[in-house]
Amino acid sequence: MSRTQHPGAPISKRPASVPAVATSALALLLSACATAPAPETPQIVEEALPETTQIPLEWTAPADDTGQVDDGWIESFGDPELVALVEEAVSEQNPNLRVLSAQVDRAAGLARQAGSALKPTVALGGDISETSGNTVASGSGYGVGVGVSWEVDVWGKVRAGASAADENLRATVADFAFARQSLAANVAKGWFLATELKMQTELAQETVDILTESVALVTAKEKVGQVSMQDVHLVQADLASAEDALRQVEGGRQQAARSLEILMGRYPAAEVDGADELIAVPPPIPVGIPADILERRPDLVAAERRVASTFYLSEEARLAKLPSFTLSAGVGGNNSLDAFVGNLAAGLFAPLYTGGALEGQVEVANADQKAAIAAYGTTILTAFEEVETSLTNEDLFAQREAFLASAVDNNFKAYEMALAQYDVGKIDLLSVLQMQSRWLGARIGLIRIQNERLAQRVNLHLALGGSFEEER
Repeated sequence: MSRTQHPGAPISKRPASVPAVATSALALLLSACATAPAPETPQIVEEALPETTQIPLEWTAPADDTGQVDDGWIESFGDPELVALVEEAVSEQNPNLRVLSAQVDRAAGLARQAGSALKPTVALGGDISETSGNTVASGSGYGVGVGVSWEVDVWGKVRAGASAADENLRATVADFAFARQSLAANVAKGWFLATELKMQTELAQETVDILTESVALVTAKEKVGQVSMQDVHLVQADLASAEDALRQVEGGRQQAARSLEILMGRYPAAEVDGADELIAVPPPIPVGIPADILERRPDLVAAERRVASTFYLSEEARLAKLPSFTLSAGVGGNNSLDAFVGNLAAGLFAPLYTGGALEGQVEVANADQKAAIAAYGTTILTAFEEVETSLTNEDLFAQREAFLASAVDNNFKAYEMALAQYDVGKIDLLSVLQMQSRWLGARIGLIRIQNERLAQRVNLHLALGGSFEEER
């Protein structure tokens, strides 16, 4: 912007010199070549979220530690077998990741292809000819030449396209990083689930064993007239139900093992057995502040980079309505002339009427940009929801585990008392079976909540964006 001229100052009538005009034109050309940078993260976030949506300074759910989020969370569980499974799953041989890795390679190729338009194209050509006969023109000859062509990116259109491809590559790389983190999280949860179902299978087998002994005991008592045949039928019915439950949980255990093996790229043979028992949930972790995840979570980074990509695509579509300039040069020679000939040419293409095609491209690019911004906003809100929910469940599930542990203890004591009372004839068998069912049900619930707490911790790590690998 020019300075405001003083009212009393005379206006110069002297024409600008040729060098001054050339310098001004060059400055204008260079300024036109510069592509405007994409908006920064705060600008994109402000555009993506409604005005009424404010990102708080701290999480609203209870958090014990608001320090910086740690990486290498897979080690925090203290389970070497889990670490080995995750390392196997994220290896380069896993088909689940090879697909995503190929997408990164493809995006890199597209970025390189788009960037090549900023550079001249050099080509080599040649020909060989031969004539024969009795004429004086008989003989042979050859020609060779080198041609160079280059589209001068006066307005920054080509650079905008290259920048869009670069941002798309960054988004794809971030997608790959999030896929690896998600795969590690799913392997961890699959391992914990396999362990839970192994424990549930053992509990179901224990139930079958207890009821088998009960059938033998009640049958013996019925033969000597101490109980009725009704008691025999009741305990036999419970044994049949327990056998059915054992088959169900065994089927679930095998299915969980196969699902885990698929995640690791193995043949689904249900050979992963699970640990003997679930590990204890590690101590509370630092969770940072809400604004941190905008840069930590790869899926948010990918969504933001796609907004930047659509920004440059919109710029490219808008600049496509301006004239384009090309320069070409060639040099060559042949054996007959024994000399080289060179040429230099410049071309201009200015779209005057395209039937609305260029305007349509601008509308499409602008619509894509709006969609990318909206998708980014949705991704942000979903990420916040995942963290808040995980933090809330951390506290609630810990309380539930304590209550269920108490229920297991008290139901077992009640079951033992019922057995003693049944032996002396104070209560009937139905009362004993009911107490037994309450005790076993509480044990099943306790094992399930222990697995859910571990899975919830994995969800929290993934939601916060902490990498499962130690930062190198």
